[in-house]
Amino acid sequence: MLITNLSGLWGMSLQRWMKTQQKHNKKLVKLLLKNSTTLPSAVPGVSTRRKVLPLLATSMLTGRQSATASQPAGQWLKFNHPLTVLESGRSGGGMDYWLYLPQRADMARLPLVVMLHGCAQTAPQFAQSTGMNRLADKEGFAVLYPQQIARNHAGRCWRWYNPEVREGEAETAAIASIINQVAERYALDRSRIYIAGISAGAAMANIVALTHPQLIAAVGMHSGVAFGAAQTPMEGYALMQQGAEQDMHQAVRAAASKMGQLPLMPAVLIHGREDSIVHPVNLAHLAEQFRELHHLAGYARENMTLKITEKQATRRSGRSYKNCEYYFGRKRLLQVCEISELGHAWSGGDASVNFSDGCGPNASRMMWEFFRRHHRAAEALTSHPAPDVSEVERIQAGLV
Repeated sequence: MLITNLSGLWGMSLQRWMKTQQKHNKKLVKLLLKNSTTLPSAVPGVSTRRKVLPLLATSMLTGRQSATASQPAGQWLKFNHPLTVLESGRSGGGMDYWLYLPQRADMARLPLVVMLHGCAQTAPQFAQSTGMNRLADKEGFAVLYPQQIARNHAGRCWRWYNPEVREGEAETAAIASIINQVAERYALDRSRIYIAGISAGAAMANIVALTHPQLIAAVGMHSGVAFGAAQTPMEGYALMQQGAEQDMHQAVRAAASKMGQLPLMPAVLIHGREDSIVHPVNLAHLAEQFRELHHLAGYARENMTLKITEKQATRRSGRSYKNCEYYFGRKRLLQVCEISELGHAWSGGDASVNFSDGCGPNASRMMWEFFRRHHRAAEALTSHPAPDVSEVERIQAGLV
C-alpha cells in the first residue's frame, strides 16, 4: 500500500515536470509510470520487469543510449566483484566493474580515480562520456568504473537516499571493497585515491568519501545533491528540485561524529546553471556542507580566503563559468564551479553520449587538476579527532 501511494505521488510530481520537457522525453517517462514497466531496450543490460520508483532516472532517460566506450591505447579490463550479504542485503550476485590502466612503462604506484555513473547509464558509457581514460593516458593514473546492479535499481541509480547506503553498507561497502582490491592487486598509490561522479553517481561518490575518509583523498561532484538531506525516494526528488530544506550542517556533523579521526576532505563541485533535473541551488548547499566539514576538521572559518574567477565564453574553452576557490592557508580545499547555459550533462564530454555536453570547460580535466594536488597520507597526519556524539547533539540543539 505504501509503495502504491508513493508511486501515485511520484507520478503526479512527474506529470507536472513533464509539461516542461521535450516530447520524446514524455514517452519514456510515461513508460516508467506504469505499475509494471520494462525499461527501454536502449538501456544496455536492463530487461527486468518490476515496479520502479525512478529517482534521478525518469528525467534522465533521453536521447541516445546505445553508444559504447571507445578506448584509448591502454588496458580496458572488466571484472565482477562477488557481493557479501553486507554489500547486497542477500546472498549471491556480483557487481561488475571496469578498470582502465594507461599505456605507460612504469605502472607501479599509479594514482586512482574512481568514476561513478549516473542513472540510466552504464560504466562504459560513462567512460566514453567523460573521456577520463584519454586523460589518464596523458597524465598517468588508473581509472575505476563500478556499475550499479540492475536488481538494486532497474534504472541503475545508486541509492544515495537509502539510509543503509548512507551509513556505509550496501553499495557503499561494495565500492569500498572494490577500491581496496584493485589498489592491492595493481600496487596503486593508496595516498592518491580520488572519487567522482555525476548526478546519482555524484551523491554516491560523496557518501563513499565521507564514510571512508582515510581511503579517499578528494572527491569530485558534477550535478550532485547535498549529503543526508533525503531519507526516501520522494524526499530525494524534492531535494533535487528544491535543495535541502533543513539545516545543511546537521548531516555532516552527524557523519563526522562517527569518524575516529576527521581528515580534511577536499572537494571540487561542478554544476550547470540551466540544470532542470538537479536544481543549481544544490551546488550552494553542497559548498556550505564542505565548508562546515573543513571547519570541524580544525580550520576556522575566519581563516578561510576566497578567490573568485570568472571566465568568458571562447571557442577554445567553451561556455562562460564562475569559479570559486576556498583556501585555508595555502591549501585549496574547495572549488565550486558554476557553468553558464549547461544543463544536466558532463561538461566538455563526448556529445554523442547521453548526459554529456561537448562544449567546455572540460570537467574531467578540472577535476584531475584539483585531485592531483591532494594526497591522503599527508592529510591524515594533520587530521583532528572527530567531535563526539554528545557534542554534535549540543551543536544541533543550539547549546554551543
